[in-house]
Amino acid sequence: MDIKRFAAIDIGSNSVRLLIANVLINGEGPLFKKSALIRVPVRLGANAFTNHKIPEVSVNHLVETMIAFKYLMKANEVLHYKGCATSAMREAVNGPQITKRIKAKAGVDIEIISGNTEANLIFNSQTASLGKLLTNSLFVDVGGGSTEITIFSKGKPVAAKSFSLGTIRILQEGAPKEEWKKLKDWIKLKSGKLKDFSLIASGGNINRISKLVNLKPGKPLPYKTLADIIDELKRYSYEDRMKIFDLNPDRADVIVPAGEIFLTIMKLMNSDKMYIPKIGLSDGIVREVFKEYLNGKKSVLDKP
Repeated sequence: MDIKRFAAIDIGSNSVRLLIANVLINGEGPLFKKSALIRVPVRLGANAFTNHKIPEVSVNHLVETMIAFKYLMKANEVLHYKGCATSAMREAVNGPQITKRIKAKAGVDIEIISGNTEANLIFNSQTASLGKLLTNSLFVDVGGGSTEITIFSKGKPVAAKSFSLGTIRILQEGAPKEEWKKLKDWIKLKSGKLKDFSLIASGGNINRISKLVNLKPGKPLPYKTLADIIDELKRYSYEDRMKIFDLNPDRADVIVPAGEIFLTIMKLMNSDKMYIPKIGLSDGIVREVFKEYLNGKKSVLDKP
């Protein structure tokens, strides 16, 4: 058995993640195993969605995080990595300049990806769960700046779309009615002829909710259970959520709008349950990294 190590960097709106994965290669194909997951609460979306610019203090924090990630990858002997930035960097006018600064200061390459690319990468991380699901599935990933939805049938994606309905965006300016209408119309158009859906949920907030309700591995989360925990969370202040539910500061505020987004989509799909495989964008990036490596790519992590 051959074991190789790869990494994914996910620069989101609420936090930045480094996933280091072991890939076990044998006669049955590659097996992906998480080696380490480092999450740093760099909230880029706090200004990107209102002023459309990421402030200098956040840029410095991000650059320092990327320097740390570089040395963690070197220490773990990562063969190849890929860095992706999502909605906050997409909307920030200084996003391209920030990626150049990261390259100059940290020696790390970062690509600002489109919403559809993000949705497709997330879909690629779901293949391990397909055997448990119905013929048709709707996958929903809720982030700080956007919600990505992928519809797939018989294991193949048939439609993917990114919507500007993220937790930080909602906290700052509310959920635009026109964006909800776009989402509802799109789901109706793309899923209207497909029946018997499984609903799949992804994102840090829904993963944390599954822990709060003690969801057993492999079991779906019922609509009522999700609605009850969100109602309970809403009864407490931001500070009390951290104390009572043991939530991190950057989770205690966004967890409620995230739950409400999932509940709304469950209503739209007339679904009474959803599956939470606890994998997402970082996992999809790692799979893309492995494909690139097989095609001869290898990252350079030397000092800039």
